[in-house]
Amino acid sequence: MAKLFYKNKPVIGIDISNTGLKVMAIDTKKWLVLGYASIDLEPSKVKEALEGTSTYLTDNIKVLLKEKLVGNLTSNHVILGLPTARSFSRTFVLPVSAEKTLKDAVDIEADQYIPIPTASLYIDYEIIERDKENITVLMSAMSRVIIDNCVRAVEDANLIVSLVEPGMNAVGRLLTATEDGHLPTVIVDIGPASTDIAILDNGSIRVTGGLAIGGNTFTLEIAKKLGVTLENAHQLKVLNGLNAGPRQEKIKSALEPSLDRIVVETRKVIRYYNERLSEEHKLEQLLVVGAGSNLPGIGEFFTNALIMPARVASPWQKLDFGKLPEPAKQFRPRYITVAGLASVNPGSIWK
Repeated sequence: MAKLFYKNKPVIGIDISNTGLKVMAIDTKKWLVLGYASIDLEPSKVKEALEGTSTYLTDNIKVLLKEKLVGNLTSNHVILGLPTARSFSRTFVLPVSAEKTLKDAVDIEADQYIPIPTASLYIDYEIIERDKENITVLMSAMSRVIIDNCVRAVEDANLIVSLVEPGMNAVGRLLTATEDGHLPTVIVDIGPASTDIAILDNGSIRVTGGLAIGGNTFTLEIAKKLGVTLENAHQLKVLNGLNAGPRQEKIKSALEPSLDRIVVETRKVIRYYNERLSEEHKLEQLLVVGAGSNLPGIGEFFTNALIMPARVASPWQKLDFGKLPEPAKQFRPRYITVAGLASVNPGSIWK
């Protein structure tokens, strides 16, 4: 009876990142947003809450739901997204004969490649492909302390956690549904303080990487290079960006070091995928998401740098805000992860 009861229970998404909290409810039959909210957080206090005993996350979840909500939430059952940079995701290929001892094989893989003792991790895995000779296994792991603290923070706000996943998995789900994400795809998620990079193939995130450069980094670099205030630098970033204009050369010069570092990390992730995971699946597109995707010309930049079709993802063509006031255009990218969380089919959780 419990399974039947929960199977049709609507769910909401809550995205916890190092810089903010977002919540969203979606009617996935109509792709209609029923409610959403966002609140900025202080990264240092988030770190304390993730790793210690602070109530900072719980306090802000309560404020988010009570004071910031636009529309309504349909449930108190939560799909919880956690920072991708705090997780470890790997895909590896094993002979079919290893399936009988798959857990042991996963533990060995975790011991070899994750720089944290496996006893302090929650590790999940699934077979995502198979043929006559081999199975392809996707493994995700995250610190037990971080997961336990985040689950406790949500439950202390009187919500029920049904599923926990890295934020990039939710991004992949949304892009699969809205942006030809069934194609082998590179995702570059430029957040305020960091960039996550992943390969999405056949609906699954295969490998992830990242670095501590984000949209805020871009703003600081423009301010420093052009000798303007942070507010003016932000305006130059979102209005001019890399597009042609009288200040393009100075802005481009300011941003190039960080953008080049993102390209180098993206190439590493692509090389890992090509060499170890797929000689057959040619990567066909690069999608830019996240707060930093509001930099004009960013798609063209990646197209030229990686010789690959690249564009800024725009799932909002499918997601309908109905009668709700929509977030301002420059703020919509911050909701991509939470929209992916909220678009989980509740029935799939209880299989």
